[in-house]
Formats: sequence, structure tokens, C-alpha cells
Amino acid sequence: MEDWVAKRGLSVVDSKKLKELSRRSDVKGLTQWFSHLAAIAASGTALHFAWGGWWAAPLFLMHGVLINCLYAGHHEMTHWTAFKTRRLNDIFGAVTGFLSIYPFYWDRWFHFAHHRHTMIWEKDAELLARGPYDLKSYLLYASGLTYWWGRIRRTFLVAIGNTPAYATWLNDEQKAVVIREARFYVAGYLAVIAASLIFQSWAAVIFWIGPMFATKAFHQLQNLGEHTMLAFVPDTLENTRTLKGPAVMRWLMWNMSFHTAHHTFPGVPFHALPALHQEIEAALGHPVPSAGYIEAQVIILKALLRGPETVRREPGSQDSVGAEPA
Repeated sequence: MEDWVAKRGLSVVDSKKLKELSRRSDVKGLTQWFSHLAAIAASGTALHFAWGGWWAAPLFLMHGVLINCLYAGHHEMTHWTAFKTRRLNDIFGAVTGFLSIYPFYWDRWFHFAHHRHTMIWEKDAELLARGPYDLKSYLLYASGLTYWWGRIRRTFLVAIGNTPAYATWLNDEQKAVVIREARFYVAGYLAVIAASLIFQSWAAVIFWIGPMFATKAFHQLQNLGEHTMLAFVPDTLENTRTLKGPAVMRWLMWNMSFHTAHHTFPGVPFHALPALHQEIEAALGHPVPSAGYIEAQVIILKALLRGPETVRREPGSQDSVGAEPA
């Protein structure tokens, strides 16, 4: 299954330049991967020694943020762009999928359907899975409450052979793969629970599940800022938002902050996205849709205060597209 490339994007970036930016690297991928794991190990070690003291609270939150943001690497691996060697993407993708309770192959095919039909209600996997937001449903999802309920519920349902009806992009062979994968994941989670009970240990809760669940709202700033309240049109240079933030955020999110560039050319690896972003804006002669992480949430919430998302809407301003007029 190939990545979907924006047709308009092909007229914006020179093919020679695009080929240069599309070079993948095991070294750069492994450097990013192990720097992220090292940060998680450091925060986890610090949390262990601080447990019981007041320093444990901020360390708990920091640790959870780092674990949640591993999904950015997981996302890159679904595209086979984190590493040059495809097998490395699949191996490390399965690891991150288990840690984030997001089965890897399910996410790969789900995410490709999202890329091919971004912001088209009848076909975009993300829109089909969530439906239109109103203020209440958005806030619940942004908090992580309905996100985690949906992730856990979906994994267990797929494990018993119940793939959602909207997943029309899955053929019979792929359905068998995601069902088998979900069963391995569920078996792994049950093994962790069993080991925790046998050894009477809270380690899995303190150093993994607890901080990850508690800090999902931070990660949702990226997830929900990428497309929400942008144009429902088949043009990645209009329907995808680039998120502006400090260097530490770009590192945490594996450069997924440059989301317009990523959606326009999904085959370009994370480490080349800043350069690709500059190429696109220089060619266009104007900025792509963009906002700061908090600014994007303000735009979205203002629109939802005026009314829920509509299923269809013509292109317009960032703070009105996708919401009913007052």
C-alpha cells in the first residue's frame, strides 16, 4: 500500500528536490528513537527515586508526556519513513504500538485511509471514527477520557473479530492480520496484569499506564490541532495545519508539527520536514495554515462555541470552517 501524495503539492516542489528530501536514514531514525527512549528512561529513573516526595508529581507528568509522544515515532513507522530499513519500522512500530495501546498494522491501514481522503467525511478514517465534534465531545476527547475508552474498547473488539463497519479500506487478508495482531496485544496486556498481581507490583501503573493515561491531553494538542476546523476540501495545503512551537516540541513530536508538509508529501521522513516546509512556503509565496499549539485550541474552541461541526463546508477562514454559523 503506497502513501498518498497531494497532486497540488507536486506542482509546488520540484521533483529533484523532493527526491533529495525523501532520502531515509537508519542513523537519523535510530538517533531520534534512542534519544526519546533515553529521555523516558531518565524520567522513569528520576520518578523512581522521587516517589513519595513532592517532586514525584511533576516527574510523573513529564514521564507521561514522553511516553505519549512516542506515538509520533509510531506514526512515522507506519509510513516506513522513520528508518531506511523497512523491517526496523515494523519491529519498532510494533513496540510503540504495544506501549501506546495502538496496534501497529491497524494504525498503518487506518492512517493511510486518513491520508488518502483527508477531511472528506465519507472516506477519511479519522472523521468516520469520531463523527462531527460538538463542544462537549471535543473537550472529552481532548482530555483523553473518550480517547482511551475508544482505544481500549476498539483493541478488545478487534481481538474478538469485530472490526468496525466503517473500515471499508481493509480487505479480508488485512482484517485477518489486524485481528491476529490485536489478540497478541491483548495477550500481552493480560500477561502484564497477571505478572503485576503475582508479584504484587504497581510498577506498570506507576511507570507506564498511569502517567500515559494522565497526560494524554498534552499529546492531544498535536493530534487535534492538525486538521480540526480547517477546510473540508481535498487539498492538504488548505485542510492541514502546521503547529508552531519551540525546538523541544519539534523533537518530542518527531517534527510532526510540520504537518502540512507531511500530509502533502507523506513519503518524506521526519528529519527532512523542516526543509520541506520551507520549500513549500517559498514556492507558494505565503504561509501554509498554521498556529501555535494553544492558539489552535483557541481557534477550535471559539468555532465550537458558535456551534458543532458540519459535515460539509466550503473553504474559509481557520476560525470558522467546519462550524455552524451563529
